[in-house]
Amino acid sequence: MPPKKFPILEFDPAPKAIIEPGEYIKPLDVPQHCVITFFREVLEKLHAAGKAKIITTHRWADADRHLYEFEFQGQRLAAIHPGVGAALACGILEEVIARGCRKFIVCGGCGVLDREIAVGHLIVPTAAVRDEGTSYHYLSPSREVQADPVAVSAIEKTLSAQKIPYHRSKTWTTDAPYRETPAKVQQRRAEGCATVEMEAAGFFAVAQFRGVTLGQILYGGDDVSGEAEWDQRAWHQQFDVRERLFWLAAEACLQL
Repeated sequence: MPPKKFPILEFDPAPKAIIEPGEYIKPLDVPQHCVITFFREVLEKLHAAGKAKIITTHRWADADRHLYEFEFQGQRLAAIHPGVGAALACGILEEVIARGCRKFIVCGGCGVLDREIAVGHLIVPTAAVRDEGTSYHYLSPSREVQADPVAVSAIEKTLSAQKIPYHRSKTWTTDAPYRETPAKVQQRRAEGCATVEMEAAGFFAVAQFRGVTLGQILYGGDDVSGEAEWDQRAWHQQFDVRERLFWLAAEACLQL
């Protein structure tokens, strides 16, 4: 493979890597449907109440990550917290795919590039600007990666049925939350991004590479629009929003 000017552009389409998840991770009797959530407190609450069981544990250097199973609307679902950042989160996604899950809805929070998007307002990403590194190891270089339209449709049907307002938008996936400069924010807004987060582009790329279905729902968090000083807006404390969003994700996942 001839070298490129920048290593991140040296995409290798070879389907098999030196460490292939499907060869060393044992498949289990797991649900096909899986909610990937950044809301650890929701999973811990379900487990403490005896409503979710731990199927297996994925051990990484930073923490153990439990794969849970629970029942919803008479069907089996799995759920896991993937860790923050595309590199880690996509590694966990790879392992859960190897376990046997095939249909995913991700739910999490995000920064907003438009301060008019209220805290807790829902956003459905239709594409992600690839300003991170992980996606470039799964798909050839491009500016954006599209969300799975089947998953986007399932999310929209769920939100519409519940009469929950939401916003369709591109999202900006970055590896560097402390390098969201005013110029970059303006550029991403001009590209049609309403949100910024750290995983969507990677998730969409892994899903395409592995041939699984995945979509994402975000809720509006801190204000990084640059229209005023950064405002955290206490977004991590929106516990009711987070729990409600988890169940909406579960409902959308079962439509896949």
